[in-house]
Amino acid sequence: MAGSRGARRWVRWVLRHGAVRREVSRQAARGDLGARMIIEPDAVRDPYPHYEALRSQGRLVRSALSWTTVDHEITTEVLRSPDFCVGLRMPENAPGLLKAALRAGGSWPLGPAEPPSLLAIDPPDHNRIRKLVTRSFSAKAITRLRGRTEEVAAGLLDDMESGRARSGTHRRADVVAQYASLLPATVIAEMLGAPLSMREDFLRWGEGGAYSLDMGLTYPMFRRSERDIDALADWMAGHFEDLRRNPNDSILSSLVQAYDEEEGRLTHDELVSLALLLLAAGFETTVNLIGNGTRLLLAHPDQLERLRADPSLWPNAVDEILRFDSPVQRTGRVAARDTEVCGFPVKRGALVLTQLGGANRDPAVFTDPGRFDVGRENADRHVAFSQGIHYCLGAALAKMEGEVGLRALFDRYPDLRSDGPAELRGTRVLRGYRSLPVRLGEARSDVQEPVA
Repeated sequence: MAGSRGARRWVRWVLRHGAVRREVSRQAARGDLGARMIIEPDAVRDPYPHYEALRSQGRLVRSALSWTTVDHEITTEVLRSPDFCVGLRMPENAPGLLKAALRAGGSWPLGPAEPPSLLAIDPPDHNRIRKLVTRSFSAKAITRLRGRTEEVAAGLLDDMESGRARSGTHRRADVVAQYASLLPATVIAEMLGAPLSMREDFLRWGEGGAYSLDMGLTYPMFRRSERDIDALADWMAGHFEDLRRNPNDSILSSLVQAYDEEEGRLTHDELVSLALLLLAAGFETTVNLIGNGTRLLLAHPDQLERLRADPSLWPNAVDEILRFDSPVQRTGRVAARDTEVCGFPVKRGALVLTQLGGANRDPAVFTDPGRFDVGRENADRHVAFSQGIHYCLGAALAKMEGEVGLRALFDRYPDLRSDGPAELRGTRVLRGYRSLPVRLGEARSDVQEPVA
C-alpha cells in the first residue's frame, strides 16, 4: 500500500513539477531569464536584479513555458481582466496518455494551488465560497481585532524578554521564531477557534504547504509539501468534529454549520480547502511582512528615525515594506480566450506570470523605486496583495498586524540591531526569512499604547 501511494505521488510530481523542472532547467542553461528565476538559488536570495534584467527586455517577455512581466500596468491589467483565469479545465480532446497519467496519479492533496482552493478556482464557485467569509475580514472586523493584536504582541515581547533574562544570552533573540511567526499565528488561530497549543504545528505544516505554490520542485520537497498538507488536513477534519460537539462563534464553526445545515453552500472538499487556506494564509504573508519589515528598518536607520519622529507614518511604512520587499513575489494567470493586454496579443491557454516584486519597482509608477522610503506618497499602489477578484482576502488583517507588530517591536527595543546573518526561506513565490537573529538592547519600560 505504501509503495502504491509512493508511486502515485511520483506520478503527480512528474506531471506538476518534474517535467517542468527539466524543461525550465534546459531553458535556464540557454540564458532564459524567466527560467533562471524559477530554478536558480540566486533568484531566491535576491530576485531584484533579475527583475531589472527582465524589464530591459520588454514589457511582456516570452519565457520558458510562459509569458512573464515586471510591468505594473500589464500586471494590473492581467490580474483584473475577465479574459484571464487561474486555470483551464482539461479539454475533451486532451491526449489519452495524459488523461491516463492523471488517473494514475490519484487525487491531489487539498493544497493552496489545487481546486477547490480559492486561489485555484474562478467564478461562479470562487464568488460563492469567498462570500461565506468576506464579512470576517471586513474593515470593521479588523478594527475590532486591533486591540487584541496589540495584547498578543505585548505578551510575546514579554515572553521574549523573560526568555532573554533566563538564558543569559547577552540580549540575543530570533525575531522570526520568537515573534514574527507567533503573532499572526496566534491571531488567526483565535479567529478560527483553533487551539493555541497547535501554533508550532501550524507553522511547520504551513511552511511545507507554501512550497506547493512554487514551480519545478525537487521530489523531496514535493513529498514534504504533500505530507505537510495532508497532516494539516487530517488535523482539520478532527477539529471539525470538535466544533460540531462544541460550537463557538469562530469562523470555522460557522463554516461547519453551513456545511452541515445548508445544503449546497459548501461541499466537503470546499470546506476543508477553505479552512486550510484561511489558517495558512492567515499567517504566511504576515510572518514575511513583519520579518522583511524588521530587516529593512534595521538596514535603514534613517527611515526608522522618521517613524519615531512621526508615528503617523507607520501605516504608510507598511505599504512601503510591501512594495519594496513583497511577501508574495509572483502569481500567474491563464488566458481564457484570445485577448490583448496593453497592445500585446495573448492566445487562449497561454500562461502569464506577473512578477509582483518586479511590478512594485516599476519606475513608470514609483520614483526612484530602489529606494526604501517610509514616506513615499504612492506606496499604496503596490500589487503585493494581487488585484481583481483574487485580491487577498486577508490584506487588511495583514497590514494591521504588520503595523502593530513592527511598531510594538521597535517601541519596546529602540536599540534593536542585527546580530548575525539572516536565513531566507527557500520558497520562490513567498519571500521571507526563516531566521533573523538580533541583539535586543535595553527594553523600554515606558512604552505607551499605540493610538489606533
